[in-house]
Amino acid sequence: MYDNRTHILTGLLIVLALVLPAEAQQLGDPISESDIAPWDISISPDGRSLPPGMGSALEGAAIYADKCSACHGDAAKNGPAGSLVGGIGQLTQGQQNRTLGSYWPYSTTVFDYVRRAMPYQSPGSLSDSEVYAVTAYLLHVNGIVSKHYVLDADSLPIIRMPNRDGFISDWPSARQ
Repeated sequence: MYDNRTHILTGLLIVLALVLPAEAQQLGDPISESDIAPWDISISPDGRSLPPGMGSALEGAAIYADKCSACHGDAAKNGPAGSLVGGIGQLTQGQQNRTLGSYWPYSTTVFDYVRRAMPYQSPGSLSDSEVYAVTAYLLHVNGIVSKHYVLDADSLPIIRMPNRDGFISDWPSARQ
């Protein structure tokens, strides 16, 4: 059943298993904490690592109109990239409208996503205060905060999203 090819292949696999881990440790250069810092911008559900800054829905409306409405529509409805408003209470029905207000479990996740991925044509170009303002605007048009509500690192994490209990968090600090 076994021929020389089987023995040769087995021998090569053993040699590779012994050699590769040692070689892999020598590939590339170590990365420093300062090299990682610009990319390490994740925001946890409890708001750890939220940056300084602040913004209200009133301020966010103008930023949204300029930088977001082309894709998401006026008042975050019916744009080519989909609506961000509506659907609250529909997740248990057959027809679901998964929007920011109906689906997302944490307001901090909204901030994190807008900060890292929007606007589509220029991700990461908004200042932290602009991200707070746009997030406040999006929460406002979903009926979650008033137009005068000011978001910052203290006020954002305490907002309770309508679908908060619809998920099991993988963040240890968010588990209850």
